Amino acid sequence: MLFKLSITGLKGKLKDYIVLLVGLVLSISIFYMFQTLASNKEFLEANATIKSIGYVFQVGSFLLAIITFFYVFYANSFLMSLRQKEFGMYMLLGAKKYKVAIIMFIETILIGMTSLAIGIASGIGLSQGIGHLLMKQLNFTASGYRALYVPSITVTCIFFVGLFILSALLNSMKLARMTVLELVYGNTYADSSVIKGKLTGITAFISIILLGIGYASMIFMDVLKEAGITIAMLSTTAGTYLFFESVFPLFVKKLKENKTHNEKGINAFTFAQLKFRINGLTKVLATVAMLIALGAGAISGGMAFKNNVIKSADKFEIYDTIIYNPTAEEMKILNDIPFKDKNEYRYKADDQYIYYLKAELEKNRPFIYFENGGKYTGKLKRVSEDLPLGAVSNDGQEMDKNTKVIPDEWVTALRGIQPSYLDYLDKTIKIVDIKMYNELQGKEGLVFIGKTDDFAAHTQEWKKLDELQLEKYKHIDADDMLSKYKIYNEFYTVSSGTVFMGFFLGIAFLAMMASCLMFKILSGATVDITRYDMLRKIGVRHELLTKSIYKEFFLVFLCPAIVGIAHVLIGMNIFGLIVIDPYFLIWLPICIFLVIYTIYYMITVQLYKGIVLPKIR
Repeated sequence: MLFKLSITGLKGKLKDYIVLLVGLVLSISIFYMFQTLASNKEFLEANATIKSIGYVFQVGSFLLAIITFFYVFYANSFLMSLRQKEFGMYMLLGAKKYKVAIIMFIETILIGMTSLAIGIASGIGLSQGIGHLLMKQLNFTASGYRALYVPSITVTCIFFVGLFILSALLNSMKLARMTVLELVYGNTYADSSVIKGKLTGITAFISIILLGIGYASMIFMDVLKEAGITIAMLSTTAGTYLFFESVFPLFVKKLKENKTHNEKGINAFTFAQLKFRINGLTKVLATVAMLIALGAGAISGGMAFKNNVIKSADKFEIYDTIIYNPTAEEMKILNDIPFKDKNEYRYKADDQYIYYLKAELEKNRPFIYFENGGKYTGKLKRVSEDLPLGAVSNDGQEMDKNTKVIPDEWVTALRGIQPSYLDYLDKTIKIVDIKMYNELQGKEGLVFIGKTDDFAAHTQEWKKLDELQLEKYKHIDADDMLSKYKIYNEFYTVSSGTVFMGFFLGIAFLAMMASCLMFKILSGATVDITRYDMLRKIGVRHELLTKSIYKEFFLVFLCPAIVGIAHVLIGMNIFGLIVIDPYFLIWLPICIFLVIYTIYYMITVQLYKGIVLPKIR
């Protein structure tokens, strides 16, 4: 009998439960995918380079688990509020409180198990598609990779089953503590505000100060370093919650007191509705704003890391390739690459010096980084300083005052084209003319340097050149050969995982964020039926009531959106500590957020209308 009542209750609130189900399925499927990508042992052992991605997805699983933990409790508490009047009626008719609690427990478990089954099935499909897409991105084979991975299913089931049981127990305990009157009439009273009177203005001022401190610490992150992250996190979070506890209710109050707006149409009713529910919305609005920042920030961060790959490689190495004494096979590859800038310099070396020709260097001046106040700008310039004949590099040793010294720009440029895996860095550079050069003993060498417009377009060529270098220099270990391709490949491997993690975490956070707000609004919808019915009976047109609903919820959805986007736009400065351009394509995650947010706004309005307004026949 209790099971039948639970099924009936689920059917009666099917639309509301579907919203919860969608959020849970999304969370479970992404959690399963992260676990599969992070713990496929055979696959990770077969591809040693990709092991670092496992850590990235484990971090993603942890973050998703934390957000999901609070989301499940938040959502279930809202859904319980939708049923509490019904549960109160059961008790009035003689049902024992523990039996009503069992009904609630069964409903929560049924929703959880249904979402778990669908979520794992979706996760397997997601792991199959995303896993192979990741392999393609990184040029790895899918050897040992399995989308249907039993250990991942086990971890997912243990976490979510435990979460659902805990949530069901807490909901049942909460229900057991409530009286019949609280269950039947609990939603008919406006939420009281903790902050009242003059305290509202003081709290609003404190919230602005805290947000200002948080934003300032993010803007000056390059000065504050790691301490700035802690300051920003604490002050921005506290400031956001205090802002919605004080400033937003104050804004609604002023809006209601403004006669020009209040007396237009049925705005008096719209603003009164907003004022009635605002105190109960403050915490959820603050949570939504923070989740917007986390969601859009996760997507933006992933994209910034992907864009950072080539920028970081460029920061380490100006030239795409540096080949000493290229063989015929190497020259064949080099000749097929469309370089925008390439040069060849002859040199000779002995036990103390490495000699370069003054005429060749001045004719084809190499690149160095253009710095602004000692800071890296990512821009290049040609060496512009004069190059004295007979000058030597000052490598920290004491030198005779009559000795000519090679200018710093030239030393930087020439050291930059000497690979770390050759012993030329230990030699002093000396500039000679052709006559002096020809008189030098030793074998002549040639260094080839080249830079293209698109390094990533020629990764196969760079990889082959590295392999040929290892064949040529037998004494060099692959780990010691720090070429630009190797630097790029290591950054690319980690960033690819970060991009996928950031995108799916962001989508999950944004979906949970919007559904939390939807749950809170719909949980009080049944109480509003009487008010809308009263207005309809005194002659207010259906169109005006619909317009009032759109306007009221637009204001509710708008405020956290503005605060959340502000957090994202300023908060991306935090990534400036580890990426070169944290604002790369920042408009894209904001557009994704706006699309998801608008969809949830429209769904919320339609579901609310279906509850409070009768259908027009």
